[in-house]
Amino acid sequence: MEKPLRVILGAGLLVIAGCQGGKVAQPPNCPEAPANWDQHSASRPWLVAVSHVDMDLELDFEARRLHGTAVYSLQRTDPGAPLILDVADLDGISVWGPEGQPREFSLSAPQERIGQALVIELHAADQAVTVRWSTRPGGEALQWLGPEQTASTLQPFMYSQGQAILTRSWLPIQDTPGNRVSWSAEVSAPRELRVVMSGEGTGAQEIPGNPGRLLWQHELSLPVPPYLIALACGRLERRAISPRVAIFAEPATIDLAADELADLDAMLVTAEQLFGPYRWGRYDVLVLPPAFPYGGMENPLLTFVNPTILAGDRSLISLIAHELAHSWSGNLVTNETWEDFWLNEGFTVYCEQRIIEALYGVPRSNMEKALARTELLAEMETLEPWQTVLAIDLEGHHPDMGFSWVPYEKGALLLRRIEELVGREDVDEFLRGWFEGRAFRSASTADFEEYLLHGLSELRPGAMANLDLDLWLRGPGLPDDAPQAVSEPLLMVDAAVSRLIAGTDPGEIETADWNTFQWLRMIHGLRQDAGPELLESLDLRFDLTSTGNAEVLCAWLELGIKGGYEGVQQRLEEFLLTVGRRKYLVPLYSALCASPEGRTRARHIYAQARPLYHAVSTATLDTLIYD
Repeated sequence: MEKPLRVILGAGLLVIAGCQGGKVAQPPNCPEAPANWDQHSASRPWLVAVSHVDMDLELDFEARRLHGTAVYSLQRTDPGAPLILDVADLDGISVWGPEGQPREFSLSAPQERIGQALVIELHAADQAVTVRWSTRPGGEALQWLGPEQTASTLQPFMYSQGQAILTRSWLPIQDTPGNRVSWSAEVSAPRELRVVMSGEGTGAQEIPGNPGRLLWQHELSLPVPPYLIALACGRLERRAISPRVAIFAEPATIDLAADELADLDAMLVTAEQLFGPYRWGRYDVLVLPPAFPYGGMENPLLTFVNPTILAGDRSLISLIAHELAHSWSGNLVTNETWEDFWLNEGFTVYCEQRIIEALYGVPRSNMEKALARTELLAEMETLEPWQTVLAIDLEGHHPDMGFSWVPYEKGALLLRRIEELVGREDVDEFLRGWFEGRAFRSASTADFEEYLLHGLSELRPGAMANLDLDLWLRGPGLPDDAPQAVSEPLLMVDAAVSRLIAGTDPGEIETADWNTFQWLRMIHGLRQDAGPELLESLDLRFDLTSTGNAEVLCAWLELGIKGGYEGVQQRLEEFLLTVGRRKYLVPLYSALCASPEGRTRARHIYAQARPLYHAVSTATLDTLIYD
């Protein structure tokens, strides 16, 4: 067969002409592409797939570069096809075969935030190839922090963030959730720092002739999608919670982190009781510096979290329950493409809610569900209709365009609606069968539909007749039959908000027993009605501007901006200059940019803060602030 592939550009994304399952005519004897292939990856793993990666990495903090060499083990379905890897912002690429001889390769034209196709011509006998590369200081996946950006202020720090398609900017890889790989790594780093990764660590070794550095070794024999290969390096301490759970954090943070996350082992036990055996061995948590753009990232064996979850009262640890739940939904069974992202996040939110309910009771769970539904509806008002669809069409769009509350909360509401129809016992059997039957594989929305309609129809004949599944999956907005959680504590807050709006003095509102969720409900309830006088009186009574709870503070600062309350301005600037979590940055900068004066202030703060933020955050904020 003649060479079937060449690199072209199309639809704003990387496209490979040739064997594309209906995109173009099929050449003779060309293996057919999957119906649901990933348009955000140039790779074609159904022709040549990477099954394992052995990495040799060197961390250069002075140059802010990672220098890497990797050996790729291959599974070849089409003996005439090249190996295609996704890359972005990489330098010094070279390729050679198993016998040490160079291999021909080419790169497609780069596309912003998408990258390039690295096309490697293989010899007939090649079952492996080796690639060498270096990252660029501005690559999206890796953030290099100076000592002043850490809690210790003594040593630098580096961490990766791979989801959705950022791993290709530090590791040449078939960067699609539809292909899973096992991996091993040896990482050279300065002696005073510790390297941790999303795999089993086997310790550090001396490097002969280089006393200033150590070689850290990690591996993961279980196959994972590339976005879950993660590493971090910094001045870290380890604190065991149980034989299979530990915390990693900077010395200044470790005590608070260990206390806040003391329920981790109980969460793990509860999750196993609900969803089946935990298949990953250990469950550790790494507390990163506050520049991390997310609240948490579910990297296997080592969840990455933002220190803003350490509220001091364990009120924000639902995030940990969420990342733990990903050990089943997302890590064990992975969305096949980013258009199926709701399968990761909707399942995970539902599982998170079940863990919280089992550990902390129905009242707390209902409060969190009610708040989340309110936030979902509020965000849907700001989205285009196509962005409110679960089975989203991302043709021509970056995967980040599908990241919103929709795949999380609307997806969870679908599962709760199914629970209403068939009962919890059958839903639990459904979930365990889904996780067990598709373990260490990817799944599509079509797979879910087939499993749901066949599996649950057999358990409860006729129950699915009351579910318009196509409307839930492909219709915009929230269906009328979406469940609503009732929370008496939040209804009491709603009554208090009505009194405040009517002129009741804040001192007359009894808040001694309020928790985080009730404070959030109050702040959200005042969004349309609070002026500077009311906000000032609330602040004098409850000192909200000084709260150490990041969720409450962000909501309060946003309300203060919109309500014209000058008392939040200094704390707002301090917060934006120290926290890099996108969930907080976007609403605060958006509120500022709603007025000409606020936009000027936003640009002034952002000019100082932007170097502190991860590329995930700046990619969103650059457009918001400068367009």
